[in-house]
Amino acid sequence: FAFGNPGGYTRNMGEKSDAPTYSLLLFFFFWYAGNVKYNEYNKAALDSVGGKTAGMTMTVSTMQLGVCAVYALLIWIIRLNPIKLCGLQAPDKQAFPKSKMGDIIKTLPVGFCSAAAHSSSVFALGGDPLFGQIVKAGEPVISAIVNTIFYGKPPTMLKALCLPIIVGGVAFASLKKGADGAYALKFDQTALLFGMMANGFAAFKGSENKKLMDDKDLKSRFGGVGNQFAVTEVLAFLWSLPVMFAVEGDKLSEFLNIFMTNKACMFNVTASGLTFYLYNELATMTVKAVGPVGSSVANTAKRVIVMLYMAAVTGKALTEEQQIGAAVAIGGVMLYSVIDNIFAGKSKKN
Repeated sequence: FAFGNPGGYTRNMGEKSDAPTYSLLLFFFFWYAGNVKYNEYNKAALDSVGGKTAGMTMTVSTMQLGVCAVYALLIWIIRLNPIKLCGLQAPDKQAFPKSKMGDIIKTLPVGFCSAAAHSSSVFALGGDPLFGQIVKAGEPVISAIVNTIFYGKPPTMLKALCLPIIVGGVAFASLKKGADGAYALKFDQTALLFGMMANGFAAFKGSENKKLMDDKDLKSRFGGVGNQFAVTEVLAFLWSLPVMFAVEGDKLSEFLNIFMTNKACMFNVTASGLTFYLYNELATMTVKAVGPVGSSVANTAKRVIVMLYMAAVTGKALTEEQQIGAAVAIGGVMLYSVIDNIFAGKSKKN
């Protein structure tokens, strides 16, 4: 959620508006609903083109970002962002950004990382939607490594102590008990590899985005975080196109034929792209409104809800090892998110 609060700006170029309680509750509901439906539509889109072995996963990912880009362009054309309608509020004005070419060039790394994180996630969830979610729960571990090595910003000691819990949870979820009672590693390699890649690119995206937002003039020219998010999604689509042509170009005509003749494919590719854009906007609005502790609880609950929902949709129940490992990993992530606040509060009391 590195993009801040795209829903709480515009009337005064970055001034956050206060949402009533009922609106905030509706934003939460539609954030969760959008997230679980994205996962469902994403799996259905991949299944409609032949699944993970059909060789069209990158194409599906790129087309999802294409839907995001089209939606962003529509927002600029009508000059209104309708996302607040989810909270029974009037839409915000969102004019085309006044960014210079230099601003767009500075945004290219964020766009690239956004494209790579999204595509990697699609590959991971296409490999195994349940185990992929567990791997993605380990994002703080990769983020800590990236920020320490590349940005000179290591986590606090308390946060660092939480990292082995997260790693241990993901590792245990990778185990399966054999007939002889012995445990052995058994997991979907695609979900693990691309899930880790998604975590890495998400960490780079967050840090690069923070560097952008530290430039107050650039931030002002964007005209709000909503515009910066929209520009990033357009750039992510443009970054993905050459990769798609390079790795799956020979499959494009086959994909287009399926897309144009299969209503399920057309619907699920479009719906997955749109829900991806919308739930990310809703996430940034709700997370900033409830603060760091509340957002940690919300994200933890969201991850559990998504896994339970996808287990029901796919008919594939989590193994006992995955249940325990997921609980440990997600619990570790929540502890990682709030531990500094907990001990800071105790320090103030003392």
